[in-house]
Amino acid sequence: MKPNTKFLISVIIISSLVGTGVGILISQKIAYSTSDFTASLFDNLKNLIPHWFEKQTTPTPLPSPVFYQSPVEYEQRIIDVVEKSSDAVVSIVISKDVPIIERYYTNPFEDLPPEFQQFFGPFFQFEAPQYRQKGTEKQEVGGGTGFIISPDGMILTNKHVVSDSKADYTVFLNNGDKYQAKVLALDPIDDIALIKIETNNLPTFSLGNSDGIKLGQTVIAIGNALGEFRNTISVGVISGLSRSVTASDFSGNVENIDNVIQTDAAINFGNSGGPLINLNGEVIGINTAIASGAENIGFAIPINRAKKAVESYQKFGKITAPFIGIKYIIINSAIQKQNNLPVDYGAWINSGSEKESPIIAGSPAEKAGLKANDIILEFDGQKITATNTLASILKKYKIDDKVTLKILRNKQEITIELILGERPENL
Repeated sequence: MKPNTKFLISVIIISSLVGTGVGILISQKIAYSTSDFTASLFDNLKNLIPHWFEKQTTPTPLPSPVFYQSPVEYEQRIIDVVEKSSDAVVSIVISKDVPIIERYYTNPFEDLPPEFQQFFGPFFQFEAPQYRQKGTEKQEVGGGTGFIISPDGMILTNKHVVSDSKADYTVFLNNGDKYQAKVLALDPIDDIALIKIETNNLPTFSLGNSDGIKLGQTVIAIGNALGEFRNTISVGVISGLSRSVTASDFSGNVENIDNVIQTDAAINFGNSGGPLINLNGEVIGINTAIASGAENIGFAIPINRAKKAVESYQKFGKITAPFIGIKYIIINSAIQKQNNLPVDYGAWINSGSEKESPIIAGSPAEKAGLKANDIILEFDGQKITATNTLASILKKYKIDDKVTLKILRNKQEITIELILGERPENL
């Protein structure tokens, strides 16, 4: 059972795919949240045109002429950020051993004496073409983008760019230098990965605060567009917040990406893993997906989630994720009506099968006493809804955090404390 969504649109995860095409993900739908964020162009212009605002004693609505008061200053700000940032953006080329297919023909009459073969004309001489594998060769099969976060070569990118364990990854710097990359860690729940190249004294990005971004804020995207045009620059604004994307690849694998940033900065295949940058030159997101059949609808993972992934790797040598240990269904009005539930929100602990327990053995949920058919109404005081899901809330927390759950059990509200565990690698 899946909650109904009101708005559906097709989306594509944006790794550049050439050759055999590895790892492309096509989204099946986007569930638009009902967030009440409002545009704050005022705050952004204050950063862009500080001298004008110094003359103001109190914030007032901007008169229309101010939008054209200093276009050169605004343009120069973008140029400065790009010049400062470009050397810290890298292109990632994906290579893989692919089979060499040989076409050949057989002669069905080759066992006959030569004097008899002459009676069979060219039309009858050969069977339909046959195909066989004749070894393999290394070929470029795709590409993506990344950005350097440490002088010794640690790079952030998307998990779907570097998830093929049988592929090789080559990183190209802006100056043309290239290095073989090692995949350090893949995030178990987010489309985030860390890779490493062996060199030093590299330019790096400063990671900003994605919790403070606002609608209308100017952003810059840099990436390996189409896997061919390295360090392509595009400029736009933050178009939406708290979007949720459900994506699938051609093999039917499905990935949910919650609470992503929407932008109208042009993003193309190959931009996957590239930085979304504010006008202070800080990365505020990792470009991840685009909407197909739409104009300039792209999505980026908030950088604060990536910062937690980096912190986890530095502490544990891997990217860990907090874990409750339940299978559940997010309740909306349709789910409530269909299953005769007492509320139209929350996380209903239910595996969808009477033969399978929704409580994972040995998990924090089992230790805390959660039961099948419990409804988690609130997680640490945060109401669980279709637009504020349990999965998205959980990403804000760390392993060993103690949280309080408000539970509805048999129409009675109870409170349960739970200590978050580490998500097993096989889940």
